[in-house]
Order: sequence, then C-alpha cells, then structure tokens
Amino acid sequence: MSLTKIISKDFDIEDNLSENQLREALIDAFAYLIDNDFPKLIQILYKADVDQYQLKEMLETVEGSRAAEVIADTYIARQMAKIETWKKYSQKKD
Repeated sequence: MSLTKIISKDFDIEDNLSENQLREALIDAFAYLIDNDFPKLIQILYKADVDQYQLKEMLETVEGSRAAEVIADTYIARQMAKIETWKKYSQKKD
C-alpha cells in the first residue's frame, strides 16, 4: 500500500506527486480545513488515528511553523507508520 493511496482516501490528490509535492498539497488542504471546515479536519485526523495529545503538544512547542505544516507532518508520519505495520504483518503471513 502506498502513501498516496492511503491519503487519497481522505483527500483528492494526484497519484504521481513527489513526497515534497504531496506534503505541500496536504499543508494547503489542512490550512483550508483549519479556516473553513474544522469538523472535517478533526474527522480526518481521528480516522487516521493521529494521536491528539502528541499533536497538541507539537502545535504548542513547534516554533516558526504554521499549524497546517505541523498537522500535515504528523498526519504523514502516522500514515507512514501504518504502512510499516502493514508491511511487517503481511510478510509474516507468507
């Protein structure tokens, strides 16, 4: 399972984005959600199983970054962790 495939469940994104382009697209999407649809933002983070306490702490302690950047990085890290878990357990079945 690819990162883009997982993220496309929550966002309408292109399949052929580089990691940096994907991050920028997510920053823009989260910035929009912060300003315009906060309930949807919370729903996406909940569905992705982003640790709310860790995210809150990061938002309070990270300096010089917009909230959307912190949220995007945390979201990406969580999705990457899911991929690693799936890979780990799918190899054990073989």
